Amino acid sequence: MPQYDHDKVVPYKASEHTKKQQVAEMFDDIAPRYDFLNRFLSVGIDQGWRRKALAQLKDIQPKKILDVATGTADVAIMASRTLGPDKVIGIDISEKMLAVGRNKLLKEGLNDRIELQSGDSEAINFPDGSFDAVTVAFGVRNFEHLEKGLQEILRVLRPGGKLVVLEFSKPKTKGIAQLYTFYMGMVAPEMGKIFSKNKDAYQYLNDSVMRFPEGDAFTGILKSIGFKETTCKRLSFGICTIYCGVK
Repeated sequence: MPQYDHDKVVPYKASEHTKKQQVAEMFDDIAPRYDFLNRFLSVGIDQGWRRKALAQLKDIQPKKILDVATGTADVAIMASRTLGPDKVIGIDISEKMLAVGRNKLLKEGLNDRIELQSGDSEAINFPDGSFDAVTVAFGVRNFEHLEKGLQEILRVLRPGGKLVVLEFSKPKTKGIAQLYTFYMGMVAPEMGKIFSKNKDAYQYLNDSVMRFPEGDAFTGILKSIGFKETTCKRLSFGICTIYCGVK
């Protein structure tokens, strides 16, 4: 199975742990401030990106949705409200992120419609064809083996089911590109250090974005493992991108 540049990017370069272990440790560490930093660093537009990504599922009216790398359940909650499925299941490798998400579900009275589980994208604990739709928001960069995770997603989708991926990308417009590089490379890590006491996490964010196979390269990977009707839609001058594929 091919390895991609971003597969080798890790949060803690001195650690002997695998990428998967390091990512879990990193998110456990920043979990209490994760939602705040998301809103702060994106000036609140991250929620609009999530809404646009979930709008890609309206045409199939999914009844059962899997949210991979669910984190604090932002997408799971938004999917439940905007798409009205019978059930949303969110999986993540960080127990502390899931704990924050479960508290949000309790506050919003959504425990009967959303279930959060400890789970690995590369070994999804559900039978073939279990879901009408799978979502991954800002999570595929964290897969230790990109293709293995995407193959697992394809396996648990029903025929005709749809994958929607929302992921950071690099703007191409002159001026915007330079500003984005400065912001992601210098400002975000420093803000991460101040607010979460973890500069490494936000340096990793920049490094993994810079080396991720975005755009046509990513839709090419989706096609190569069996997804059809793949699409790629850039948002906010290309700061992030919505990818879709159908089983």
